[in-house]
Amino acid sequence: MSAAQNHQKTLRICFIGLMSAIVFVVNYLRIPFMGTQLHMTNALCVLCGLLFGPGGGFLAAGIGSGLYDIVGGYGAECIITFINKGMIAVVAGLIAGRAAHDRQLTRADHVKIIVGSALGALTYVALYMLKTTVAGLFIDGLTTDALAVKLTSKLPGSLMNAAFAAIAAPLLFSALRPALKGAGLFDKM
Repeated sequence: MSAAQNHQKTLRICFIGLMSAIVFVVNYLRIPFMGTQLHMTNALCVLCGLLFGPGGGFLAAGIGSGLYDIVGGYGAECIITFINKGMIAVVAGLIAGRAAHDRQLTRADHVKIIVGSALGALTYVALYMLKTTVAGLFIDGLTTDALAVKLTSKLPGSLMNAAFAAIAAPLLFSALRPALKGAGLFDKM
């Protein structure tokens, strides 16, 4: 491996680590909204997929979110969080990662970025509902009626967070992309 390739890999690892730290910190930011709280984290997890593609995005989103669970006292769930939050980035990255890195973004690229962001955010809703179902049935011993009530109470807030992430992530990406390109860093991510 050449020195240039080693340098490129080192930069990518640094960017993924930096984004993991940002995801970790953003977990603490919550916006009260219509009886629930909007979390910035899912938007940043989508952004990880747009910036790094599915693999690097999975690591950045998963590590930052998993570390938050460990530090925040939710250590027993950190692996589930690592996977669930990482999957947001995987879906966004698979759908929009290539489009996000085209030299000139076309209308089709913008559509892929929006669709990838929305589907990445909805992936988390599905995985969160699955986790809630499994925990409710097998850990908490809920009846199906009690589980239905629990899921129904969690779904509106989860969907609002997904909508927020689907809107915020493309906007953040659109703001960051020109700055990173101007600094010569975007193509190194």
